[in-house]
Amino acid sequence: MEFLATTDLSRFGFLVDIGIVLGAGVIASLLMAALRLPAVTGLLLAGAICGPFGLRLVEDKETIDTLAEVGVVLLLFTIGLEFPLSRFLRIGKPLLIGGTLQVGLTTAAAIGVCLALGLPFKAAVPLAFAISLSSTAIVLRGLASRGEIDAPHGRFIVGTLLFQDLCVIPMMLTLPVLAGGGSALDLLKDTGVSLGLAAAAVVVTYILSRAVLPVILARVDKTRSRESFVLAILAICIGIALATGYAGLSLALGAFLAGVVIADSPFATRALSDVMSLRDVLTGLFFISLGMLFDIRAVVDNPLLVAGIFVMIFIGKSILATIAALFMRFPARAAVIAGLGLSQVGEFGFVILNTAADDPLRLVNMSEEGRWLTAAAIMTMFVTPLVIRFSPHLAAGARLLRPLEKLMGVRPIDQPLQHDEDISGHVVIAGYGVSGRMLANALKTVGASYIALEMNAETVRAARLEKEPVYYADVTSEEALEHARIHHARAFVMTINDPGAVQRALDTVKRVAPDLPIIVRARYHAEAAHLTELGASEVVSGELESSVEIMARVLRLMNIPRNVIERELALVRERTQGTVRRATVPRNTLADLGGLKVETYALQKEDFGTGKSLLDMHLRSRTKASVIAVSRNGEVLDNFQPNDPLRAGDVLYLLGSLQHVRDAMCLLGSGEVPSDDPVGDATRIWKREVDYKPE
Repeated sequence: MEFLATTDLSRFGFLVDIGIVLGAGVIASLLMAALRLPAVTGLLLAGAICGPFGLRLVEDKETIDTLAEVGVVLLLFTIGLEFPLSRFLRIGKPLLIGGTLQVGLTTAAAIGVCLALGLPFKAAVPLAFAISLSSTAIVLRGLASRGEIDAPHGRFIVGTLLFQDLCVIPMMLTLPVLAGGGSALDLLKDTGVSLGLAAAAVVVTYILSRAVLPVILARVDKTRSRESFVLAILAICIGIALATGYAGLSLALGAFLAGVVIADSPFATRALSDVMSLRDVLTGLFFISLGMLFDIRAVVDNPLLVAGIFVMIFIGKSILATIAALFMRFPARAAVIAGLGLSQVGEFGFVILNTAADDPLRLVNMSEEGRWLTAAAIMTMFVTPLVIRFSPHLAAGARLLRPLEKLMGVRPIDQPLQHDEDISGHVVIAGYGVSGRMLANALKTVGASYIALEMNAETVRAARLEKEPVYYADVTSEEALEHARIHHARAFVMTINDPGAVQRALDTVKRVAPDLPIIVRARYHAEAAHLTELGASEVVSGELESSVEIMARVLRLMNIPRNVIERELALVRERTQGTVRRATVPRNTLADLGGLKVETYALQKEDFGTGKSLLDMHLRSRTKASVIAVSRNGEVLDNFQPNDPLRAGDVLYLLGSLQHVRDAMCLLGSGEVPSDDPVGDATRIWKREVDYKPE
């Protein structure tokens, strides 16, 4: 107590500053949650209020900035952990071509505007460089939270952002030449050396990570110490980030590379969970520190100028990025969403502005043009989380870009093959990822025809090499659905990862083919009701199905009989999915027979009922379900006798209550019927297994 009484608390002023910004961040986040707005917007607002241009509540801003830089490193590291190398390699084309187009077009347009406003060329170039860069931290966080990194627009955005990070170094090397500090030959020489060192650092990092990191992490894991594992992960992250920094690349890009490297190791999930809390705290400080750069006085002094710069940046970057995506044959809707996602100024843009304003260069006057640009750039960051959230709705006017699509060679669907031109009775599959391929293989096995529509050109190309009926198409396009002969299809199935595209595709299909059954895969069970209201016939929730699978595995681990497990799983699915669909889709019941269900059961060779008659199994007396019809070789047998043996491939139509029908299926499959008290029966079986002790 005496020590505390004599301690000079003024030495810990930075703790007061951190406490202030954290408290402001919590209050702003709660306010945004009440308004149903993204928390990032609240953190930026909190920084603007607490910063040197607001209420000046924070005195030691340098400490906050330092912690914020660590937050950026951890943010991109954890995003890299969810971005394994296999996924990284799939965006090579958007990274090189799309990034070059977006940065080149934006830089050229910004230089032209600056020159038209009377700024000198040496000031226009660094300003254009800053405007051409977008916020990797904000945008990747928004895409990851919405699960859209693998969506078509997500791949374009990620590739472009990574290319922008690579462009920071040559941009920084250009500034001394503009200030007269070097010749063009010196620029080319320095750029070549820096890029060579950067490439060597990336290669060495990758090789060492494959050979050394798994051994180190395995050794640390054997200690069973969480503290040691967290320290090892942080050391790897910061070490690789510093290595790329010394090689001339940004620390943030190095941190992302470190995450990508560990993502392919067995320790990726544990690393992500252990650093998540620390990352969230420091990332919050990063967004608050960005908000501190906002100078409200610039807006008050000249609101029209700041608003004009904001509109030019936001609209201009959106249009140019959209054109770049269209040039790469992305459909209009994906191109518009990608353009909106890249419409802000990024954190590295401020690095370039600050470097250009330093005393040795003095390319930009931060009290004049730099001041207005900074205020407008921070405003673009404010609105970015909102834009990412509402971009699917903002892209509703993408149909207006159809003429531009055709001008730039974008096709809503590849030309159908000859044998698909007259197809009918088929299934149209939207999305040829894992789920789409599994469904296609199942349809092929049973002899059913199908057409798959996919927006990943590489996936389409690989599928066409295997003679699969997969076409490059935008499923929200009416023309694409017409080419897929949607009017002659038997069902439409959506397995795509873009929630906005799912809703727009539902709207399009209901307009084009209102009576067609539509089956949709959703990420969360809560989305099912809304998708059903939009017209989905069936909604399969990934959240629900994973829960059902966990339930099945736990019951199997407890040695519960298989037929009891199957009954419980069927009841769970009936309750949950039936609740979602009850409002719009009638259940498969016979209302005038007291709600009895009619279900079908296809006999397999290994089933108990194969080769036996209904009388042999006593199916009616044991299960209380009735066989009202039998289909054999596609024909319904008019006079099927109870003592006739059943054959493999027969389809039995069972009538009864839900439980009686399930019991009949269990009898036909395994020869067993669950008792009237399946839980008690299962518990007794499980207890008998546990209590059994061999002599």
